[in-house]
Amino acid sequence: EVYTIADPAGDWGFPSPYGHYDRGPGTLRMSFLFDTLIWRDAEGFVPALAGSWEYIGEETAYLFELRPNVTWHDGEPFTAEDVAFTFRYLEQHPYSLADISMVAAVEVLDDYRLKVKLHEPSAPFLTRVAGAVPILPEHIWQSVENPKEFNRPEAVIGTGPYKLADYNREQGSYLYLANEDYYLGVPLVKQLRFVKLNPQLAGAALLRGEINYTPIPPDMLAQLQDKDVSILKADNDWALKLMFNHTKEPFSSKEFRQGLAYAIDRQELVDITKRGFGLAGSPGLLSETSAWYNGSVMAYEYDQEKALSMFRQAGYYYDAGKLVKNGEPVVFTLLFDPDTERESQLLKSQLERVGIELQLRSVEAKTRDSLVLDWQFELALLGHGGLGTDPSFYTQVIVGPSFHSARYTANEQLNSLIKDQLKTMDRTGRLELLSEIQEIYAEEMPSLTLYYPDNYFAHDGQIELYNTWQGVATGVPLPLNKLAFVTGGGTP
Repeated sequence: EVYTIADPAGDWGFPSPYGHYDRGPGTLRMSFLFDTLIWRDAEGFVPALAGSWEYIGEETAYLFELRPNVTWHDGEPFTAEDVAFTFRYLEQHPYSLADISMVAAVEVLDDYRLKVKLHEPSAPFLTRVAGAVPILPEHIWQSVENPKEFNRPEAVIGTGPYKLADYNREQGSYLYLANEDYYLGVPLVKQLRFVKLNPQLAGAALLRGEINYTPIPPDMLAQLQDKDVSILKADNDWALKLMFNHTKEPFSSKEFRQGLAYAIDRQELVDITKRGFGLAGSPGLLSETSAWYNGSVMAYEYDQEKALSMFRQAGYYYDAGKLVKNGEPVVFTLLFDPDTERESQLLKSQLERVGIELQLRSVEAKTRDSLVLDWQFELALLGHGGLGTDPSFYTQVIVGPSFHSARYTANEQLNSLIKDQLKTMDRTGRLELLSEIQEIYAEEMPSLTLYYPDNYFAHDGQIELYNTWQGVATGVPLPLNKLAFVTGGGTP
C-alpha cells in the first residue's frame, strides 16, 4: 500500500531538521518524521507531543503537559528532557525556521510536564515556536556538533508518523515507512513516496493511478474537470517578489525603488504569465485574502509618467528612449529561475517602456537563492509562501537574515513596529500595528510583491487532504498535513 506524491523539483534536501532545504516542501518532508509540541489542522491548534497547554499570564510562561508513552523511532522513551534539550540545542545551533529568542528559560517539572518562560508576552509563540520547532532526541543529538553535516540514519529518528527508508538526492525521491507505534494511531498508508515528476505529465500519471497527488498548472483544470479526481485550491499565501539590492545604487534610493513599482504593471503580469489565475501583488506584501490585510496602502497603480517623475527625483532622466544618469544609459541584470522565464521577459518589456534595459540571467533556483543571500545581484525574481501564517512572519521577510527576506532595517519606525506587534497579545491592537507596518513597507518599497498565484492540487481522494489553518508548520501553503495521513483529517 503506497501513496505517491509527485513534485516538480524532487530534491528538497536530507529530511532532518538541519538537513532539509530552507523552503516549504523541505520543511514538509521533515514534518512527517519529526513532531512539534503542538500542531495545526484545518481549524486551528491541536495537541501533538503536548496533550495540553496553558498560558500563565502572571509568569509570562506556557505550561505544557506532554503525552506519556510516546517513543522515538528507535524505541527510546520521549520525555520533557528531550524538549528542554531541544531548546538548549537551538540556542547553540539556530534553526532557521524558528526564532526562539523570546524564550527566557525552560523548566522541567517532571518527565511529562514543563514550563517555557518568555522574556515578555509573545503573540506568535504558539505558531512560530510550539508549532514549528521539531523536537530532537537528546540521546542522539547531544553529541552532534555540526548539525548541517549530520546525515547518518539516526539523524532522522523522530517521533513522527513515518520513518525514512530511503532518500535519493540525484533522483529527488524519498520513501517513508509507517511508524506502527505512532501515538495517534497507525498511519493510514504503509508507505509514502515522494517522486520528481513534471506537472504536465503528472496529470496523466494521476489518471492512470501511477501517483496519488500532484500540483497542477491552472490550464490543466479543464482536462481533469470530469475525471474521478479531487481538486484543491490553496489559499493565496505564496508571493512572487521583485527583490532589489538596496545596499547599492540606485536601489538604495527609495524614490528609485518607487519609480520601478510605478513602471511595473502587476495586473498585466497576472493576466499574461498566469492567464489570470492569481491576484496582483499588494505593495504592503500581504494579499487581500489575509485576515491582516490593509487595503489602503500606497497602490502604485501602473503609471509610466509617475515612474519617470520618481526616477528624476533620484537623479535619472529620460532621454531619447533611454533612462540615463551622467550620460550613461541604465542597464540592470535580472536574476530569475527557469520557472519565471515568462515573467522575466514581460518585466524586460515593461521596463523598456521607461527606458531601462534589463539583461536576463537564468540560473537554478538554489543558485539564485544563494546569490541573493550574498547580495550578488541587482534585481531578482524570488517567491515564497508563509503569508497566511502568524504575521510574525513579517519579521522574517522584512528584517530576517534569509534569502527571501528584504533584510531592510533602514526605517527605525518600521523596525520598532515589527517588534511591538510581536508582543501585542490583543488582536485589535495587533491589527492596528500591522496596518501601519504595511503602510510603511509599501512606502519604503524594500521589495515589490508582483502577484499571488492560484495554486491547484489534484489527488485521487484516497486521503482526505485539506488546507491547514495558517499553513503547515512554519506556514507552508500545501495541502499535505501529516494529520490527514493519520486521523483521516480529523482532530487528534
